[in-house]
Amino acid sequence: MLAFPSTYSVGITSLGFQVVWATLARRSDLDVRRLFTDRGDPPHRHCDLFGLSLSWELDGPVLLDLLEQQRIPLWSQQRGEDDPIVFGGGPVLTANPEPLAPFFDAVLLGDGEQLLPDFVEAVIAQRQAPRAERLRALARVPGVYVPALYAPRYSSEGQLLGVEPTEEGIPATVAKQTWRGNTLSHSTVITPEAAWPSIHMVEVVRSCPELCRFCLASYLTLPFRTPSLDDGLIPAVEAGLGATRRLGLLGASVTQHPQFADLLSWLDQDRFDDTRVSVSSVRAATVTPQLGRILARRGSKSLTIAIESGSDRLRQVVNKKLSSEEIFAAARYAKEGGLSGLKLYGMAGLPTEVDDDIEATADLLLALKKATPGLRLSLGVSSFVPKAHTPFQWEPVRPEAEKRLKRLAKRLQPKGIELRPESYGWSVIQALLSRSDRRLATVIAAVRGRHGSQGGWKAAYRSVSEQGEGSLPPLPSWQETIHGVWDPDRVLPWEHLEGPLPKATLARHRQEALAVGELSPVGATPG
Repeated sequence: MLAFPSTYSVGITSLGFQVVWATLARRSDLDVRRLFTDRGDPPHRHCDLFGLSLSWELDGPVLLDLLEQQRIPLWSQQRGEDDPIVFGGGPVLTANPEPLAPFFDAVLLGDGEQLLPDFVEAVIAQRQAPRAERLRALARVPGVYVPALYAPRYSSEGQLLGVEPTEEGIPATVAKQTWRGNTLSHSTVITPEAAWPSIHMVEVVRSCPELCRFCLASYLTLPFRTPSLDDGLIPAVEAGLGATRRLGLLGASVTQHPQFADLLSWLDQDRFDDTRVSVSSVRAATVTPQLGRILARRGSKSLTIAIESGSDRLRQVVNKKLSSEEIFAAARYAKEGGLSGLKLYGMAGLPTEVDDDIEATADLLLALKKATPGLRLSLGVSSFVPKAHTPFQWEPVRPEAEKRLKRLAKRLQPKGIELRPESYGWSVIQALLSRSDRRLATVIAAVRGRHGSQGGWKAAYRSVSEQGEGSLPPLPSWQETIHGVWDPDRVLPWEHLEGPLPKATLARHRQEALAVGELSPVGATPG
């Protein structure tokens, strides 16, 4: 049983979920069923494996609802010989699985192309063994983390000192697995019921070479990988165009593929005149007149770029290698190419941010509107949330982000610029899930039925804190978990899980970022 913690239309649009399902479904020795929150088979008691693909922190608690629906015990320690092995994967679990760890028997860290077949082979090889032996065998597969075989250790003050194996022969750390093949992924299911109807998605790049200091999609998925045009991308595109004429090119920075201009030229052929092409977020500095023209010719209405901030200083703090001139050029090329809109993404509450940085963002959008009349502008803006395995994992959610989102709305909306802010309150809950250790599992269990309410989370956290449930030390304060600046020497909840870069490198990147913040005046470029 392979589950997704949302509806069918959302889940089937997840390229990661599709690839995992297809990898399993191609095997003749597996019978794979899919489960979504709005559809799926009735409880299947003879299920050997129950998997969950998790891409967003706030979807994590849905796991408990799906387990209960399938009549599977919620806590891994309560499962018996006849219960399935519950496993999970995806960026959220690869970054920090600890808050959900007690609900999983196994967590797959990293890319699934090789990791998933190795995991399934180990499951099949040990199928007749007692459950405890099966879990020990899985723990020896590279990239497979078995939480029950590791235990957190705390100081008398409740500070995490480490997460360590409970038995000999279990590796002290588990390393994320990285796929280095020449091909990446593309759609295996094309359906009009998807959130993006009838689209064939092709992964153009994996990771991002820019290394913005807050970015999980860049740091966690290193190294930057690009399939070749002739052997990877073109066959992947052709694979879907027999079923649909809608193509989506995906990746954290698709235009940085070294052959992206050649891919555009190939898509500019007359035989693709009935094909609609859309691209995910592109790096502003790589926008060209050719890109705007070909996307407009292929049915795209707008282009999406991430600017993070209108402040030159703050863009340097986060390592966003982007000048204001390049942002204006991207808008100009989009309009000249025939596109009608430009979507920009930014953040509020970034480390070292001050009110003037937010004013600089508003000033930039207003200047863009004046410079490119007729181009429809929108700004999607979120609050900064610290993510594991990034240089800003030690930084807090800043409460002033909430008022700064309102300040942007006050300045931009009356001028006809659409503002699409993410909820500050939900950013707080997201940080709670991204930054906590295994103690949060009792809160996740307590918030069931109320996890769609921010107040429900706060009430559950307060209740667990007051009752001191479980054998683990009491929860740290809400303030310290979400809004505290963490000491670089602190043991992190995910420290036993190896990401692409060591902790010392991340700490150095953080210090470099904060040094820029101290030295640079707002809106100026350091000499």
